Amino acid sequence: MNNSGEKYISKQIIKRLPRYFRFLGELKEKNVERISSTDLADLMNVTASQIRQDLNKFGGFGQQGYGYNVSSLYDEIGNILGLSVSHKVVIIGAGNLCTAIMHHRSFPRYGFNIIAAFDICPDKIGSEINGVRVHPMDELESFIDENDVAIAVVTVPTSSARERSLTAFPEQK
Repeated sequence: MNNSGEKYISKQIIKRLPRYFRFLGELKEKNVERISSTDLADLMNVTASQIRQDLNKFGGFGQQGYGYNVSSLYDEIGNILGLSVSHKVVIIGAGNLCTAIMHHRSFPRYGFNIIAAFDICPDKIGSEINGVRVHPMDELESFIDENDVAIAVVTVPTSSARERSLTAFPEQK
């Protein structure tokens, strides 16, 4: 516990949570209902004691001799990681990387909802990628304000990003 009475959770535990989440997600997709800390440890190449200690920092998720309910633990870790909240996302740069991201199934599953893409290329503006419209860059700021966008993903080449940034922020030269 720290001075304010809150439990201290180390950075190492926080770094392991996404890994637990990923492995539990794979087990959930295979319709595994329960798993012991020993079996989960074998899959993840860690110790069962480590798993129990890590998860105990967040409350009691398992039952001794019965193991963990995979679906419940997956959901709980998702909540801890903030993945149960929906985030509106825009992508800047409607090229190949943007297209790959928009076709990746896991983003919506984890609450990352891509609502628009932006580009400077006239041939791309007005088109759709996986049902998401590509807008002109000059609409970006107003779109973000009007749609309460939480995250912007930049998928342009580094050279283009630097060039645009120097044009927008000349004092950085």
